[in-house]
Amino acid sequence: MLISQDAAASIRDAHDVTGRCSRFDGVDLEALVTRVGTPCHVYSASAIRERIHDLHRALSGLDAQICFAVKANPLRAILELMAAAGIGADIVSAGELRRALDAGIDPGRIVFSGVGKTADEMCHALDAEIARFNVESLDELETLQRLAAERTQVANVALRINPDVDARTHAKISTGMSENKFGVNIDVARGCFANQREYPNLRLNGLHVHIGSQILSLQPFREALERVAAFRRELEAAGHVIHSIDVGGGLGVCYREGHDDPPSASDYVETIRHALHDYRGRIVLEPGRWLVAEAGILLSRVIRVKHGDERDFLILDAAMNDLARPSLYDAWHDIVALSSNSRAQVEYDIVGPVCETGDTFARGRMLPECGEGDLVMIRTTGAYAASMASTYNSRPLAAEVLVDRGRWSLVRRRQSHAEMCLGELPALDWQEA
Repeated sequence: MLISQDAAASIRDAHDVTGRCSRFDGVDLEALVTRVGTPCHVYSASAIRERIHDLHRALSGLDAQICFAVKANPLRAILELMAAAGIGADIVSAGELRRALDAGIDPGRIVFSGVGKTADEMCHALDAEIARFNVESLDELETLQRLAAERTQVANVALRINPDVDARTHAKISTGMSENKFGVNIDVARGCFANQREYPNLRLNGLHVHIGSQILSLQPFREALERVAAFRRELEAAGHVIHSIDVGGGLGVCYREGHDDPPSASDYVETIRHALHDYRGRIVLEPGRWLVAEAGILLSRVIRVKHGDERDFLILDAAMNDLARPSLYDAWHDIVALSSNSRAQVEYDIVGPVCETGDTFARGRMLPECGEGDLVMIRTTGAYAASMASTYNSRPLAAEVLVDRGRWSLVRRRQSHAEMCLGELPALDWQEA
């Protein structure tokens, strides 16, 4: 679905790093936080639909299925947007399976990835009759065969190939090198296909590759897909039928205006078309971050400015438990002060209130002079922000809001203290060891 010109304009305005505009997808942010408080995550439905539309348009003419990587943002309202657009789900746990199904995503469009699927999780997925398991080891293949046989089911399987390709991204989100825990090398995969009669309850008829996340160059995709394509031709020459190739996800987004230059959807898909030009089966894509990251912002108020001996600290009411990426990966997020642009520029270290030096969003950033109560926007937080949040320092999970062309809806209320402590019990029911 295309977004309206007004909606597109409001999204661009809200991402204006000058800070002159405080509207996001047509919603006034100051008025919004007066109602829902801070910190809070806000997502633009229009921006997500626009990304979905761009990818669908780029894939025109291909037999392709998009499966949203649920780990990027598992919020029900986001998954319902995906379901409404015919998007499937790439899951890595039974919990994500339940979320996808509850949001109305067709189980026939769900693929189950991940190196550590438990037997119980596999059983849940078998019961749901998902589309495919992306299997990452010989042991997993054998476990899935046993479980499917016990249920007299036949499950579709793709082997995840580790192509030993450097994704040229952060080491902690690189997954396609031989040193990483993911997938199997081509020699192991070759043996699995050769011995597939040992797995009568599995249709071993797919390949899967995923080399990492936040990839800003097309070259790693080219290298990985060329290796998978060559292996697919080898398998087909040996008489094996490959019904699907899952090309994974990992396409990067712009976290730093004027610095990050991610490929377009059309250029990315053209890379896939070129590598798989002679393949006639289904192509599965697993975008996560690319669909939702730039559609999200984190709003926070300034608690105070602390003047240190060497620097000034802008202390926000958001913290590393609300957005962990800077502390985990030294990740950059553009930060905007939604205050008068006429104020003098001041250099700040922008930090949260958590008792860790790592609770730092940015160092040495120039912003218009800020004071207590001013509203600050951290950009590009629609992926791996709320989904990675914690209650460290007994801080409740932040509220989450969906905005859509001038309307807004609270889609996750701020966690209460009672909800945060739910499940905790006093030590009364002692059991003998």
